[in-house]
Amino acid sequence: MSTQSRIEWTEQTWNPTVGCTKISPGCKHCYAETMARRLKAMGVQGYENGFGLTLMPERLAEPLERRKPTVYFVNSMSDLFHEKVPFDYMRRIFDVMTHAPQHTFQILTKRADRMAKFCRGIEVPANAWLGVSVENRKHGIPRIDVLRTIDAKVRFLSVEPLLEDLGAIDLTGIQWVIVGGESGPKARPMRKEWVDGVKRQCDQAEVAFFFKQWGAWGVDGQRRSKKANGRKYGGRVWDTMPATLPCEA
Repeated sequence: MSTQSRIEWTEQTWNPTVGCTKISPGCKHCYAETMARRLKAMGVQGYENGFGLTLMPERLAEPLERRKPTVYFVNSMSDLFHEKVPFDYMRRIFDVMTHAPQHTFQILTKRADRMAKFCRGIEVPANAWLGVSVENRKHGIPRIDVLRTIDAKVRFLSVEPLLEDLGAIDLTGIQWVIVGGESGPKARPMRKEWVDGVKRQCDQAEVAFFFKQWGAWGVDGQRRSKKANGRKYGGRVWDTMPATLPCEA
């Protein structure tokens, strides 16, 4: 079901699939896996398989039932482009987006190659934002090049958790960058200079920059609560979004 989200850069979540499998270091402490196990223990419908990949066709029509323009994060509890999600099912999801032009749909994946393969066979709706996770150089940076090949109105990067200095980033064709540290009891630290490097390059490329959180580690390298760390970077909150929402165009 679609629910109001606590994720700072979206409004609602819509999960027509749930569950996933780990493919890169950014997945190590997956919040969705922990949440899915908790929901299964609580007997919540849709999580009978825990974090096993599960299609939820009964949820497909949810955005169509909401008239108020809403920003949806698609599959916060999964990866739409997981190898076990059939292309036919993906097309049904994209058809919903096409028929709900009042909404904006944010789709984030670590499976950039499969996203590109799928998108070669469709016209990406103008209200669909396509993004890739960029947690490090080895796994994350190559995803950006793949994302750039897709004809989408808004392409974005989720640099969370930021696990190392990314070095030079080619932001050509990218409209939005989200940066954040890792949360949870086993969180890995994020250093300020790593964030500085991303922010500087966003400024140079005139790309919208959104700082989500410090996570479990502060700018001083000390571990503390997420609440204590807050969302401020450089003395302010950075919550810039792409200049124009596709649903407003």
